[in-house]
Amino acid sequence: MNNITFGQYVPGDSWVYKLDPRVKIILTILLIVILFLIPNLIGMFIALVAFLVMFLSTRISLWKVIKGLRPVLFLLAFTIVLQLIYTTGNSESVLYNFNMQIGLFQLLILIGIFIFYLFTKKFIPLKIIYLLVIAIGMFLILWLVKFDSFVWKDFNFIVYKEGVDNAVFIFVRIVLMIGITSLLTLSTMSIDINNGLEGVLSPLKLLKINVGIFSMLVSLTLRFIPTLLMESKKIMNAQASRGVDFQEGKLKDKVVQIISLLIPMFVISFKRAEDLSNAMETRGYIIGAKRTKLDELKLRWRDYVAIFISLALLALVIWSRFYV
Repeated sequence: MNNITFGQYVPGDSWVYKLDPRVKIILTILLIVILFLIPNLIGMFIALVAFLVMFLSTRISLWKVIKGLRPVLFLLAFTIVLQLIYTTGNSESVLYNFNMQIGLFQLLILIGIFIFYLFTKKFIPLKIIYLLVIAIGMFLILWLVKFDSFVWKDFNFIVYKEGVDNAVFIFVRIVLMIGITSLLTLSTMSIDINNGLEGVLSPLKLLKINVGIFSMLVSLTLRFIPTLLMESKKIMNAQASRGVDFQEGKLKDKVVQIISLLIPMFVISFKRAEDLSNAMETRGYIIGAKRTKLDELKLRWRDYVAIFISLALLALVIWSRFYV
């Protein structure tokens, strides 16, 4: 839970902190659109290099984004495997042909490896990476270990160039999407996200939609994500000190442990919400009422430059899809 960086704010004074929050929200949307319009792997690698240069210039620790990828590491690995399995090509695009075998002895070895994993995973800090290593080991068993008896099936696992290209393409796209959205929350306070989102959605006021309430809900949600994660970590540590193990045990025991975690989490959430509503009420906040702002948002030259560069990149990507 400590690895989730989404919703956390890191103080700083680089150029990204000086951008208008409305501009940062618009830039985030434009950059994600650009990612989905990039047509090929070369363009995605160019986008990756550009993002790294941009992120390093913000002087925000890149390690925070890398840590934020750990919860989705299994999803990334699963996506890569699916692309390698189901993407096919012609005979000229074959990269490697894995001659694999499944039989009684291979099955017994796989079961032994799985049992070994169950007994050893509690001693490994990086459990997701450890699971991936075990999965790779099982794949190597099916590929390298061959027997002459009790063989059920011989089959070929063919890796095509198209599959590798698609896997890398989607992997880089997901990483960049997480990095771009993390950059928004890492460099913008929740109150600024609220004001920026309200400014971006201000045209909806013509339809009699109160965008102030919606933006307030979004900003409060982003603000409560790291807070509730910290509270849940405290509860888990307190229960662990009393002998509760959230990592091991039978399914029934894990359900009971999760319930013992959810109940205090709900109590804390309601208590936090009540304290927040009381604080907002004492400061004169009225739902639906017209609000004034202490700091009015104003666009400066750096905001126009950032928007111009993003629109130029969008136009370049659209042009490349038709003429490259």
